[in-house]
Amino acid sequence: MNTETSEIQGSCHCGTVRFQVRLSEGLMTARRCDCSYCRMRGAVVVTASLRDFDLISGEEALSLYQFNTHIAKHYFCSRCGIYTHHQRRSDPHQLGINASCLNGVSPFDFEEIPVNDGVNHPSDRVSRGGSEVVGVLRFVPSNR
Repeated sequence: MNTETSEIQGSCHCGTVRFQVRLSEGLMTARRCDCSYCRMRGAVVVTASLRDFDLISGEEALSLYQFNTHIAKHYFCSRCGIYTHHQRRSDPHQLGINASCLNGVSPFDFEEIPVNDGVNHPSDRVSRGGSEVVGVLRFVPSNR
């Protein structure tokens, strides 16, 4: 896997939602979050600027989910149900892109994924600043 990949296309499972994105730091920004929503969603996300995301097709099929503060915007395909991206609460000028939706990328390509503290969101911690890493998720392939 080339972690320096920056410009890449992606799509949902059924291919209705298609996009092109320029990643801020390639796949080096891969991470998970432990907030209630991300725990259930289970996606590995990478970072892009809002202006570096181009929706190629499927805008009519995108559904929006918001909760709690209604600042973050989580998008998913209404046909196949796959989460494709979200506009971040911590920085609304950034997107979290589902790495599994990127062409040729799998969450199992990453040996370790940092897990950010989303339970204690950085926007709720005025005195402590940015999001803290609370752990690491590892994938250790079995010898088959």
